[in-house]
Amino acid sequence: MVEGESGLLAISPPWSRPEYEPSKRRLTWPNGATATLFNAVEPDQLRGPQFDCAWCDELAKWRYAQEAWDQLQFGLRLGAHPRQVVTTTPRPIPLVRALLTDARTVVTRGRTLDNADNLAASFLAAIQERYGGTRLGRQELEAELLDDVPGALWTRAMIDTARTRCDLPDMQRVVVGVDPSGTTGEDKGDGIGIVIAGKGVDGRAYVLGDWTCKLSPAGWGRRTVEAFGTFKGDRIVAEKNFGGAMVQSVIRTADPKVPVTMVNASRGKVLRAEPIAALYEQGRVTHCGEGLAPLEDQMCAITHDGFVGEGSPDRVDALVWALTELMVERQSSPPGSGLQVVRR
Repeated sequence: MVEGESGLLAISPPWSRPEYEPSKRRLTWPNGATATLFNAVEPDQLRGPQFDCAWCDELAKWRYAQEAWDQLQFGLRLGAHPRQVVTTTPRPIPLVRALLTDARTVVTRGRTLDNADNLAASFLAAIQERYGGTRLGRQELEAELLDDVPGALWTRAMIDTARTRCDLPDMQRVVVGVDPSGTTGEDKGDGIGIVIAGKGVDGRAYVLGDWTCKLSPAGWGRRTVEAFGTFKGDRIVAEKNFGGAMVQSVIRTADPKVPVTMVNASRGKVLRAEPIAALYEQGRVTHCGEGLAPLEDQMCAITHDGFVGEGSPDRVDALVWALTELMVERQSSPPGSGLQVVRR
């Protein structure tokens, strides 16, 4: 917004170029007008200041979108006609939907191709070939606001409910879920899902981080152990279907002392994910970690017919393993009685 190639400093004419003071998060124009930068991760920064104009960039990606937006509205009270502009990829979060249906909102849409004169031809050709006609392409390239995937186990509304600003309680347990793959770290294989989750003393599950990566076996082994140490984990739960003893060996090589449980994916991804989706429907899971958007996007692409996204749902698989270990207990059942699920 400020220092980028299309930022205010680059596009302002010399006679009206503002002075930027990064330490003060402030821009000052020759005529005395000022602008202050705020971080949407900290909505309370917006308590107290007041403005006559606001520019909200990538609103749909704000971690605490509704809370930060609300605080901004209270301070947008100077001048005869305070206004604000939002520039964002149209992800279907409740706040963006509400703004689009508000009679006071004026909507302007811009496609990537509308900016073709300023973009490399090779870039345009590559993204059109790769993403043209896909859901991701319609959202990112065509500025379409897409609804939830039909039949998805997780909806955007469920994710938004789970994503709250929270003070973490003490944790009873913390688990690192790992979904290995056959990638060497240099190929185009799937990533290695690494998701950290905990169970609080309040009985709720908390998703604490997503450390998914695409590294060599030695690399992802070290990353898994690092996540275990950073979040003070109690156990690593890893799927053994892809590599069997090799997966445990990779983790043990990084640290021979970490406790590891190997789990067998005897059922399909959807069947494994359904009890976890039910926890979200019951409001028993909170997303507190940073950088969870890629995981949440994968979650919303899991349907009863399978994964409709691209590649493998490595992040979701790791999440399912972690939350199953924390929140779902499978017990042996009499012949013919099927699977008994007991909520912990």
